[in-house]
Amino acid sequence: MTFQEPVRRTANSLHEIDTKLEVVVIPVSDVDRAKSFYTGLGWRLDADVPGQDGFRVVQVTPPGSHCSVIFGSKVTVAEPGSAQGLHLIVSDIDLAHAALGSRGAEISGVFHDSGGLFHRGGTEGRLAGPHPSRTSYGSFASFSDPDGNGWLLQEVTTRLPGRIDQNGVTFASMRDLASALRRVAAAHGEHEKRTGGNHDENWPDWYAEYLTAEQSGGRLPT
Repeated sequence: MTFQEPVRRTANSLHEIDTKLEVVVIPVSDVDRAKSFYTGLGWRLDADVPGQDGFRVVQVTPPGSHCSVIFGSKVTVAEPGSAQGLHLIVSDIDLAHAALGSRGAEISGVFHDSGGLFHRGGTEGRLAGPHPSRTSYGSFASFSDPDGNGWLLQEVTTRLPGRIDQNGVTFASMRDLASALRRVAAAHGEHEKRTGGNHDENWPDWYAEYLTAEQSGGRLPT
């Protein structure tokens, strides 16, 4: 019988462990009402598990999201409606706004912050319409569930540097990929105009470079 040496983990290797946000717990007062609301938005119902003494866990996942949402009975001691500032990232704020509105969500108009990117708490500094330059992270819309838990749609097309590993490109859904391809096709059309209007035989490489740079926050090719 042979014995293997135990794996020795260095400090650097411990820092390289992925820690991915998996679940956000929100407090609700009526589980069935919350379940109807979120599934009515088109969120996938992953689980509805009863337990003893009234314990119940419901898990739903927004379309294309790697992170799920849990609510239920006896799953949190937080006050119903106290979860605020929950962000849902979308690639097209206008389409997302229309989609949620068509599913019955009472959603605000699209807005941006008077100070530029991101936003402040509440409604302070809100200006109507998307960000004037349509800059990533700058356009929002808000809605609440029946208990008042507050959600924000935020439009993001180009990530800040370091947000995603520059050596990897990921898309959460086919819709997300299709939207990215539309953006890169439009950008490549401008690229061909600048290069004399000739067909670019190396367009697949240009597309790949653009998609990678857009997600990782790198410099977009021109």
